[in-house]
Amino acid sequence: MNFKKPASESRAVSTEIVLPNDTNTLGNMMGGRLLHLMDIVAAISAHRHCKRVVVTASVNHVSFARAIKLGDIVTLEAHVSRSFNSSMEVFIDVWVENHSNGDRLKHNEAIYTFVAVDQLGTPIAVPEVVPETELEITRYEGALRRRQLSLILAGKMNPADATELKALFVTE
Repeated sequence: MNFKKPASESRAVSTEIVLPNDTNTLGNMMGGRLLHLMDIVAAISAHRHCKRVVVTASVNHVSFARAIKLGDIVTLEAHVSRSFNSSMEVFIDVWVENHSNGDRLKHNEAIYTFVAVDQLGTPIAVPEVVPETELEITRYEGALRRRQLSLILAGKMNPADATELKALFVTE
């Protein structure tokens, strides 16, 4: 596939209120419930980028920086940060609104990988991502390093071939 799309076109947003059934005995949102919501918003983002069926390939990183409480209003925002042949890295930011003044505070983030597939489940090409904002550019540039690390850990890449990772550690 030889065309490009801005990262902003993949934006997906979902807002939920944390209900009793979403919480543990401490009144905090259960991690599995948050992962479920992140998977959904990330899948929508990946679909918006490629307009094809997408499947979750991996959950690469999840940060539970702050607890989300019963009654909190949670907003999940997802963007495709970079695409490769048939895969897309999707960043999800999780925000919680202050009940008194409406200010938002970032509580969590995650990085998922999705693969676009045809009706037979065969991976298919996806458009390139064009980052536009400073944050999109930062995430885009880091995506190749994260991908190389994942491939090395999965035994699918020789560490000596990880040019982006080596550039972080090796000075000439």
